[in-house]
Parts: sequence; structure tokens; C-alpha cells
Amino acid sequence: MGSGTGNFFKVVLKNFDVLAGPVVGLVYPLYASIRAIETKSQVDDQQWLTYWVLHSMITLFELTFAKVLEWIPIWPYAKLVVLCWLSGFSGASYVYEHYLRPLMVNQQRVNVWYVPKGKDPLNKREDIITAAEKYIQEHGTGELQYMLDNAEVHRRNSSSYYGYADDYGY
Repeated sequence: MGSGTGNFFKVVLKNFDVLAGPVVGLVYPLYASIRAIETKSQVDDQQWLTYWVLHSMITLFELTFAKVLEWIPIWPYAKLVVLCWLSGFSGASYVYEHYLRPLMVNQQRVNVWYVPKGKDPLNKREDIITAAEKYIQEHGTGELQYMLDNAEVHRRNSSSYYGYADDYGY
């Protein structure tokens, strides 16, 4: 009887990642996500939505690099630790606030808005000040101001990530 119990615990310990992975990675987050939906707080909604995005990214990473990950014996345990941190210790909110949000919300755009006529931009580099001066010489300051105003309006309209359009009929 003692050896049967010992064998049982050996099997459980050897397969701990297989047994705990679905509970930590799916069952508890599913339960917590349903509870978060039922509350009025957006903080827990953000935590669990971000968790599922990160879980999906980890799954895609695993599917892509499955052959390589087979050779890393610590991978299942590392994944279990990461999933525990993401779900149980608000790690998903941390990743969102420190990595995803700055990447997605503060996107910097580079617009090449003027290339001088007759110049090959690949052979001769000109800085933005020189290009602006040439544009003013050719078209005048009013045209430059008009273009900058249009760019500002376009930037304001396209950056309404969380807002709703006033003129759209819902």
C-alpha cells in the first residue's frame, strides 16, 4: 500500500506541469474572466482581456516553435510560472501598462510629406528643414501652414483610439 501511494505521488510530481497547466492557464482565468464581466470595474476587465491576449501569444509562440521547445526541458515549467504570474499576480496588467499600451497608444508616425522635384531621395539625403525651406520657396508659407493644419486634423481624427465619432449614427 505504501509503494502504491509513493508511485502515485511520483507520477503527480513528474506530470505536475501537465496537471496544473490547464487549471492555472485556463480554468481559473476563465472563472475570473466571467466574474470580471459581471462587475462594473474596467480594471479587472483590462486584466483578463490582456491575459487572454498574452495567453494567445504564448500559444502561437509554442505552436510556431514546437520542435525547438521540445528540446528545452524547463519550458513547460517556465510557461506555468509565467501563466501563474500573469493570472494570479496581475502580471497581465503590468505587461499591458508597461509594454503593450506604450507600444500601441503612443505610436510615432513618420510621414515623408515632401520630396523635392527632380531629386532622387535615395542618392541625396536632405533633412526636413531643407525640404521645408524649399517647399516654402516653391509654394509659399500659406500652403505650408495649410498642409500642417490638415496633418494636425488628420492626426487628431485618427488617434481617437477610445473615442467615438460625433457624426456617426449608432
